[in-house]
Amino acid sequence: MGIRITELGWRATPMGEISLRRRRDPVSGGDVYEIKLDDEYLMSSLFTVAEVEVARLALAELTGTDLDVAVGGLGLGYTARTVLENSAVRSLVVVEAIGEVIEWHQQGLIPAGAALAADERCRLVHGDFFALAGGDGFDPEAPGRRFDAVVVDIDHSPSQVLHPGHAPFYEPAGLLRLTGHLRPGGVFSLWSNDPPDPAFVAVLAQVFAEARAEVIRFPNPLQDREATNTVYLARTTA
Repeated sequence: MGIRITELGWRATPMGEISLRRRRDPVSGGDVYEIKLDDEYLMSSLFTVAEVEVARLALAELTGTDLDVAVGGLGLGYTARTVLENSAVRSLVVVEAIGEVIEWHQQGLIPAGAALAADERCRLVHGDFFALAGGDGFDPEAPGRRFDAVVVDIDHSPSQVLHPGHAPFYEPAGLLRLTGHLRPGGVFSLWSNDPPDPAFVAVLAQVFAEARAEVIRFPNPLQDREATNTVYLARTTA
């Protein structure tokens, strides 16, 4: 039996051709949603463990209630949805550079979109996360606003970026500007497809009071093996 694939959306963007597709998984019999940029897979609903953990681990570092969170990268919505599942979260701003991805959520083409749209704490912002990080922050309605956590899932890794303009964010000066958008004791978490990079942990340690890398393990049914991603965690001085 052939693999059934339905293209739900497609657009040409300055970063390349982005597409949303749904296919039937022959193993589980369920639907798999995928976002591709040209020929590269950005997100797949088959592999969401690390996208969940990058948010869960960040929030686990925080105490108290009325937490304000910013997420860089909407994707299939798993990171944002995990943030909203935490009852201590008061507000969530999700910054997404590709407007089509936001539209797909709003149109209900992506399953998580309905939950995000229904939650009054959540606001989707069309913008360049990296430009906002170097400027007035992630909430255009409140320039200079600070957050308890900033969670990022955009590039493949700090050294494998989707666009050369993203690279300065991962350098000491870029990360120092990011700390200006965090409250004292605030947490920065970052998803990476690569193994932990000691050099990047050292860069984080130059800027933040605490820094570490966590390896996230999950099954890869396509290759019948265990796969890993990395979540970097850093905290500002309380």
